Amino acid sequence: MSSASPTPDQPPPWRSGTGQPPPPASANRFSEWAPGLVVFAGVLMLINGFFEAFRGIMAIADDDVFLTTPRYVFRFDLTGWGWVHVITGAVVALIGGFLLAGARWARWAAIVVVALSALENFLDLPYYPFWSIIVIAADVFIIWALCVYRPEDI
Repeated sequence: MSSASPTPDQPPPWRSGTGQPPPPASANRFSEWAPGLVVFAGVLMLINGFFEAFRGIMAIADDDVFLTTPRYVFRFDLTGWGWVHVITGAVVALIGGFLLAGARWARWAAIVVVALSALENFLDLPYYPFWSIIVIAADVFIIWALCVYRPEDI
């Protein structure tokens, strides 16, 4: 039997009367869109990681860019805080790259590192509020995308 597609006047080979079962129907359409979410999460991690590293460099180079809140409970030196952002951003981008490369361990590592990134940005809210909220939202989406993916369903 040829693998060519049937012509309009010819029924598909799995139609009744041919003796062949129909192609397997996907019981779960999840597997069709979840890998796309994982790729999107990996790309978003790369972008987010680089932005965080650049944000850390801004804090190290010029503290005047950021707001200061004298009565905030979690007070940090902005230069030290900049180094935290540089390191976290580099790790997020690195694990995002491994996630895109298909490393199985990178999914769980990404969830942990991105959760730490969200916590770090929560603590950084008074210094750079608008950007911190954007990064927290992106981190939550990344965590969701990686948690709903089940490779055993493919």
